[in-house]
This record gives sequence, structure tokens and C-alpha cells, in this order.
Amino acid sequence: MSQAAQSGAALQPIAEAPQAQSVGLIIGAVAVTLLLASLGQTIVSTALPTIVGELGGLDHLTWVVIAYLLSSTVVAPIYGKLGDLYGRKIVLQAAIVIFLIGASLSAFASSMTFLIIARTVQGLGGGGLMVVAMTVVADVIPPRQRGKIQGIFGAVFGVATVVGPLLGGVIVEHLNWQWIFLINLPLGILTLVVISAALKTNPDRVSHKIDYMGFVLLTTALSSFVLATSLGGNTFAWLSAQIIGLVVLSLASVAAFIWVESRAAEPVLPLKLFRNNTFVITNAVGFLVGMAMFGSITFLPLYLQVAKGVTPTGSAIQLIPMMVGLIGASTLAGFAMSKTGRYKLLPIASTAVLVVGLTLLGTMHLGTPDWQIALFMFMVGAGIGPVNSVGVTATQNAVSRDLVGVATAGNTLFRQIGGSIGVSVFGAIFTSSLASQVGGAMPEGGGGAFNAAAIKALPDAVRVQVVEGFSAALHPVFLTAAAAAVIACGLAFMLKELPLATSLRKEPEAEIDAEERAMAAAAGAPAE
Repeated sequence: MSQAAQSGAALQPIAEAPQAQSVGLIIGAVAVTLLLASLGQTIVSTALPTIVGELGGLDHLTWVVIAYLLSSTVVAPIYGKLGDLYGRKIVLQAAIVIFLIGASLSAFASSMTFLIIARTVQGLGGGGLMVVAMTVVADVIPPRQRGKIQGIFGAVFGVATVVGPLLGGVIVEHLNWQWIFLINLPLGILTLVVISAALKTNPDRVSHKIDYMGFVLLTTALSSFVLATSLGGNTFAWLSAQIIGLVVLSLASVAAFIWVESRAAEPVLPLKLFRNNTFVITNAVGFLVGMAMFGSITFLPLYLQVAKGVTPTGSAIQLIPMMVGLIGASTLAGFAMSKTGRYKLLPIASTAVLVVGLTLLGTMHLGTPDWQIALFMFMVGAGIGPVNSVGVTATQNAVSRDLVGVATAGNTLFRQIGGSIGVSVFGAIFTSSLASQVGGAMPEGGGGAFNAAAIKALPDAVRVQVVEGFSAALHPVFLTAAAAAVIACGLAFMLKELPLATSLRKEPEAEIDAEERAMAAAAGAPAE
């Protein structure tokens, strides 16, 4: 890098970087925070039958999951913006407190309605945990070193995906369901203590203009959209007045949001982000991989339990190869980014592996050996793993520091929306395919009666037909997910690679331009 470039970069220093011990504390606190957020999403699934058995309200069962997903999704960009405006520490502390209040209320719920409200509160906090925590890393770690940290955090998420359902099952079997929420309290309090010690409060008091209308319109648009994709094909038909109304409301809110944001002094989601190649491409890839990820996690246990006759706990254990692939690939991708400063090839290679893994899952049948299924799942995990760590690191490197929070929130937002759409669309595909495969042989009560007990009670000939039809009905689900991964792989080729900065700067452009000029000079070409 030239002396002039170094001088130009020196004009944009940030506050002195924390001491190594402080950085270690911060990374530890962020890891625990991400574990807290991930467990909040995954630990409930195995406890739902027990909760329904005690509280009743079977018709509202899905709302226990939807409530958390909805509230955590809609507040993600808001937390990102608030963190940019008022500092990460106070916003992250507020998110943890709200999350713990929601967890405590959930533990003491006496009805399904109260539990749904409590899970909504928990999601309002949970939506900020992952977004602000990952943004904190951008404040203390340069982009070049950030890759390996984000890779490790991806591994934490993978661990929670497996440990959550297992831990939930153990707690329900040996204690009671209330403890799946109470277990968050010691983790949350520990995180609060560490964050209070490690993070410094921003001493600057700056007057800000809050984009209240933007907050309201974005919340309305996301809420309507998530509700439409969650309820469509399940509670209401896709072409029902309710779903069409939600879609129209979402589109109208998006149009109004764009108009408001183009005129806001401090927009909650700046429209200029959508002119940033890295932001657009990484979020598009994350959206499509989110579809594949949540679809796989939802339907693989279903296949193992119904087609293979594995217990719920056993199906969670058999997902371990997928998580091993996710954790290993995420960690290796992070270290590769830190070592080379490059990242473009990582999402291309990983989504290609994802295509192969999902395609192979789409060929499974009752006679497929367990080791082959484990290999297929490992490939799917390896394909998913690098996408998030690369997306977050590349995006944070490509935007100015005042936009890091909201840009990071965008990564989380699009991945979660992709997951919501994936589960809904794949669910509709599966239901349609199941009806054509099984037809009149379905147990009384339809698809909702598909469990080990109901199938075991069927006559032998009918049971074989139902199980084979069930297995075949999953083929189009995995093949559709593979098609989404093909598109993601194609989009990854369009990603413009920017050199990962080796130090903390207010703006990334100074170092990027300097490196580009140096490379051009070395090649004997004039710098632009």
C-alpha cells in the first residue's frame, strides 16, 4: 500500500481497539448470546406435545413457534438500526432482558394463549440477540480476522440446532417442560454480567431523528408476509381471502416503506444498501440457502421418524452428521477467509455441494442404508455452513461503519424470511405429493395423523403402502430445495470480491481503493 494511501486511511481511525483480554471477553459473551438465541428457537420443538397435553389448545400449537419466529424476524432490522444509533451495549442488554422476561413468562404460562403471548415477548428480545451480537464483533475485530470468528459462531449455531431438541427432550423426560424456558435465565444473566464488564458505553451523546413511520411500515410488511407464509396452506388455503389480504397488505406496506425511507433523515433500512453488490448478492444467497436449511431440518426428522421408525430423540441424534458438516465447513471457511483475505469461491463451492447433497436426499427410499443417509446429510450441512459466516463478514466489510448494524440485521432478516417461506412452500409441496402417493390409504385424520403410533396400528399391507408413499412424497421437497440451491450457486458467481480490511476503519473504501491501486500499479495498468 502506498504512503499516500496509508495517510488517507489514517485520517479515518476509530477509537482505540480494546485490549486482548477485553476482546476475548467480548467474543465469549457474543458466543453465549448466540447460543442463547439459538436455543430459544430450537429447544421448544420436542416439548410441544407435552405442553399441549398439559395446557390444551392443540389447534394453536403452531402459534407457539410462529409467534417467536414472527416477532424475532420483524424486530431484527430495528435492533440493527438502534445499535448503529445508540451503541451496541445498551441495545444488546435491553434485548437480553426482554428475552429473559419472555422466557420467564413462558415458564409460568397457564394456558396456550398466555404461552403464545409470552413467546412473542421472548422473540422481541431474541430478534436482537443474534443481530447485535454479530455486529459487536465488527466493532472490535478487523474484517480480515473476523472471518474465523464468524465461522466459529456458525459452529455455535450448528451445535444449538442439535443440542436444542436433545436438551428439550431430556428436560421434558426428567424434569418438566417449564425448565426448557427457565434454563435460559442463568445463561442470560451470565451474558449480561460479561457484556457489562467487556463492552464500553458509547460516551458520545448525539441527537438522532427516529424513523418511526419506517419502523411501523417495516413491521407491518414483515408481519403480514411471515403470517401469510406461515398460515398459508395450513390454517388457511393459499387463495383464501385471509392469505390474499395479508399479501396485499405486505406489498402495500413495502411500497409505502420505500417512499418513506427515500425521504427519511435516518432511515431504518437505508435504500442505498440495495445498491451495494455485496449486500444484495449475499442476502439473496442467504435467502435461498435459508429455504433449503429450514426445509431440511423440518422434513429430515419427519422422514426418519415415519419412514424409518426412529424415535424423536433418535431422529435428533441422526441429524448429527448434518451438524458436523455445518460446523466443520463453517469453521474452515472462517479460517480460510482470515488466512487468504478472499471469500468469493467459498459460497460458490458450498452451494454446489449443497445442490449435490439435496439431490441425493431426493433419491432416498426405504432401502437406502443409514450410512448413505448420514453422508447425504453431511453434504447438506457442509453446503449450508459457510454461507452465513461469509455473508456476514463480506457485508460488514463492504459497508461504512454507521451501517454495519442494519446491514448485519439484513443478513439475519433475509435468511429467516427464506426459512419461513421454505417451510411453508415445502410443506405445501409435501402435502400435495403425499395425497397423490397415498390417497385413500392415509390414516383417518389426514396428514396430522402421521406418527409412529398411527402407522403401527395400520394393517401390514396398508402400512407398507403408506410408508413407501410417505418416503416418495419427500422427493419433490428435497429436489425443489436443490433447485433453490442451484439458483444460489449461480448468484454467488455475481458476487464482487472486495479485499478484507486488515484494520478497523470508519469506511472500508479507503483501504479497498488503496489495495486496488497497488494491484493495478503492480500489473502496470493505470488505476481508475
